[in-house]
Amino acid sequence: MEKRIRNAALAKKVTSAHEAASYIAHGMTVGFSGFTGSGYPKAVPIALAELIQATHAKGEQFKIRALTGASTGPELDGVLAKANGLSYRSPFNTDPTCRNHINSGEIDFLDIGLGQVAQYAEQGVLGEIDVAVIEVSAINEDGTLVPSSSIGNNKTWLEHAKKVIIEVSHWQSIDLNGIHDVYYGYDLPPSRGPIPLTKPHDLIGKPYLECDPSKIIAVVEANQPDRNAPFKAPDNDAKQIAGYILDFLTHEVKKGRLPPSLLPLQSGVGNVANAVLTGMLDAPFEQMTAYTEVIQDGMLDLLDSGKLTVASATAFSLSPEAADRINDNMAKYRGRLILRPQDISNHVGLIRNLGCIAMNSLIECDIFGSVNSTHVMGSRMMNGIGGSGDFSRNAYISIFVTPSTAKDGKISSIVPHASHVDHMTQDNDVLVTEQGLADLRGLSPRQRARAIIANCVHPDYRPLLEDYYERALKSSYGLQSPLILNEALSFHQRFVETGSMLPS
Repeated sequence: MEKRIRNAALAKKVTSAHEAASYIAHGMTVGFSGFTGSGYPKAVPIALAELIQATHAKGEQFKIRALTGASTGPELDGVLAKANGLSYRSPFNTDPTCRNHINSGEIDFLDIGLGQVAQYAEQGVLGEIDVAVIEVSAINEDGTLVPSSSIGNNKTWLEHAKKVIIEVSHWQSIDLNGIHDVYYGYDLPPSRGPIPLTKPHDLIGKPYLECDPSKIIAVVEANQPDRNAPFKAPDNDAKQIAGYILDFLTHEVKKGRLPPSLLPLQSGVGNVANAVLTGMLDAPFEQMTAYTEVIQDGMLDLLDSGKLTVASATAFSLSPEAADRINDNMAKYRGRLILRPQDISNHVGLIRNLGCIAMNSLIECDIFGSVNSTHVMGSRMMNGIGGSGDFSRNAYISIFVTPSTAKDGKISSIVPHASHVDHMTQDNDVLVTEQGLADLRGLSPRQRARAIIANCVHPDYRPLLEDYYERALKSSYGLQSPLILNEALSFHQRFVETGSMLPS
């Protein structure tokens, strides 16, 4: 294995994962690296989970408060949740065991826009950070840290944690050096100045993370891979959604509202998002750019094809095949792939100034265009808002995508009234399902309702929503946004009672 720890003083702090984990105690707040299953520590959390289980076996308490960049993987969220070792989690989670503990009330979960987390930490509202556990790909001779496959909130955790544990990953590509751009000029108000980034390819920071060496209490070597989910070939619904979006973007170019190269692309994680990116390989757009949260398979394919010139993000979110591909060829992507801290990748001012085209998924949308991205039936947390709020409200064009139904048709993704609202109707421009596309820009609430029902609703649910809306026009307290108060959540109530939103 390549020599990854090149600083003599820190090389003397190399220890086992179990010894490093012993520095973490009950009640501590721990800032972990990691974003969408990339760049999170693996060896130390596994050892910590074993320590927690052993402590519980003695009848003693041991839970920590865990902060990250976004989701992590089974070696972090998974093992700690199974060990019943989490009392608090923020800002995002995809692990099923952790999700169950959140929804049962065993874990307090702060769902927050990913671009806000660093500022919360700097304000002190997340409490003191006792320990940071950060995965890196190497330690340089001068003690600076080469990040791994994500940056996320690593800069913030390193700055604010009292003590730091560094996990050096030999699985990560040694050629990651030079891929990162860590900006150190973002101060708290009133000292905050403009961020000098005007194009996705701009480099405004340093290619490494800095950390006071006196805070580093342990260095652990590891070799586990990131949690790279297999890429699913787009199904028919995803292909149809992608087709509608590509037709829409082509139309916008013809109308002169977008340039032939489009504007910087942002794409949420998922099968539909990848289908859109894959479809762009054959679309009439050249010299595209991306300013987004994560690099997915489809974006990597666009880079390889030359149609995408640069992709700026905070993390990778790749299939195992794509992860191997990029690890083997990381050097050739230098200058075309840029990873930044998430308070820069998700900075609302930069998103607004760059004019990003945002494409994100949802759980449900109501007939007026209000979007729920987080809560199933209004109360059960799925994953969290992630970065969709950062991008949707500030994008040049905000597109939300979803299959029109879920659970084999038992759930309609379009409902009379959203059971929880993460993105209000004023922030959402375009809604797309496999049934069609509704361009909501410039439409009043009543016009939005007719466009969404006509274009996006599944045929099984369209008559129900048409009937509801026509009756709302006759009986609503007001007609700006027609609503039948005692029926607004009837679809959800029917599902909770019968297992289907369709009437029996």
